[in-house]
Amino acid sequence: MQWNLRIRAAERGIWKSAQMRRMLAEAGLEISAGKMSSWWAGTPATMKLEELDMLCSVLECTPTDLMSPEPDKVAARRPRATETVNGDSQGHAAGKGGISPTVTPRFGKPRSEPPL
Repeated sequence: MQWNLRIRAAERGIWKSAQMRRMLAEAGLEISAGKMSSWWAGTPATMKLEELDMLCSVLECTPTDLMSPEPDKVAARRPRATETVNGDSQGHAAGKGGISPTVTPRFGKPRSEPPL
């Protein structure tokens, strides 16, 4: 996600993180200077929905104004080769040149005689 806090703040005439922090405090959201700095400097790793809601209220915007999807970054993170359920990463099925998976019982030991 592209984080657009500084752009949205600038559109409202807010140029400094301290000013944004004061406005949030006036609206009822007290946050630390460190947290405000991390929001201002880059994309936050996490954010509470209450905080996002308050940012949107103060900036008179929506969450989609603050965040833009970046599908190219998502595609770049996808693994190139995925394992199949019954085979290896090259697509060889078990029993056809692949290695058969070991089957272990979910609970307890396997029975040597059929149940009564």
